[in-house]
Amino acid sequence: MAEHKQTSCPWVSDEVRQHVRQARHEASAVWEAMVPPEVLQHRRAARREALLAARSMLDHVIKRLDEAEKA
Repeated sequence: MAEHKQTSCPWVSDEVRQHVRQARHEASAVWEAMVPPEVLQHRRAARREALLAARSMLDHVIKRLDEAEKA
């Protein structure tokens, strides 16, 4: 994956960005080692359900916009 250069915070050095990325990766690895696999599966399933709910709401809003446009 190509490295994405962020320009929204030009005062944050690349070294700091890399450190934060590495710390996040290591914290995630520690979390995954500490909790049972079932918790991680449940968390992934819950995240998926939340995304499906958001998609459903967006589909509903889009449908209403389309209906209003036709009226």
